Amino acid sequence: MSARNPGMHLDLEWVSKVRVNTQAVLKRAQQIQGRKVAKKQWQAAWLLKAVTCIDLTTLAGDDTPSNVHRLCMKATQPIRHDLLKSMDMHDKGITTAAVCVYPSRVADAVKSLKAANSCLPVASVATGFPAGQTPLKTRLAEVQMAVEDGATEIDIVINRTLALTGQWAGLYDEIRQFREACADAHMKTILAVGELGTFTNVYKASLVSMMAGSDFIKTSTGKETVNATYPVAIVMVRAIRDYFLRTGYKVGFKPAGGIRTAQESVVWLTLMKEELGDEWLNPHLFRLGASSLLADIERQIYHYVTGRYPAYHELPMA
Repeated sequence: MSARNPGMHLDLEWVSKVRVNTQAVLKRAQQIQGRKVAKKQWQAAWLLKAVTCIDLTTLAGDDTPSNVHRLCMKATQPIRHDLLKSMDMHDKGITTAAVCVYPSRVADAVKSLKAANSCLPVASVATGFPAGQTPLKTRLAEVQMAVEDGATEIDIVINRTLALTGQWAGLYDEIRQFREACADAHMKTILAVGELGTFTNVYKASLVSMMAGSDFIKTSTGKETVNATYPVAIVMVRAIRDYFLRTGYKVGFKPAGGIRTAQESVVWLTLMKEELGDEWLNPHLFRLGASSLLADIERQIYHYVTGRYPAYHELPMA
């Protein structure tokens, strides 16, 4: 991870002045989506880059130690060894960026990765994920439990009520408390953009989250009706850019929810490259929250190497 964002005092004057030009944002999003996608070896290179930025995630009610174990094994060897070997990438240490699980499954993930001699980080969602509607005391305790069990990254959810009613000081104070509870773990703050109403609200919530010390801002829990969209991403990454210009601290960005195809992952990388520059094209500052994306990327890499698409049984399950 990059240098920690220490945050800053809440600057309500900065927050209150925020206005987002919706038409300009939508036009820019259309431009990004309309870019021609790289082909052949260039596309394969982009896809491998995308793999290294994935937070491989399982957040299901039926998670068990065994499917968490399988997820961890897939994260340590995300692309079949023979495919990497034919691309001369087998010795480059390609893994996903992290595995992401519920707090009660952190210990299982830590144990599996330790047994595999992997130092891959374990991320955990916390703070009453996905709705963030449990009492503050409970949400803080959940963060502490995940950290004690070995999570080195915590994905917190904001209290949407505070953002929707413009209680920015209250939101700032809550996130500061989560930051403290995270101790040395990196904190990713989920805005749940589909529930924030306007682009201006998304921008303000992004700013307040960064001022409160978030190391990353993340679009969604994946459980809302609207998740990661390109227009919302543009609003969030421009807030990241403004924060960097004002403070000198780089905050990371994580789109999550509904990202399923290899082609989409390349569009996300393009967006980061064009809006924030090459420095953000690494797992320290960019993550893709996904559970099914990796399967499609591996399928496309199989096609690049062999010239055909794999049968269902030819790629190990994620």
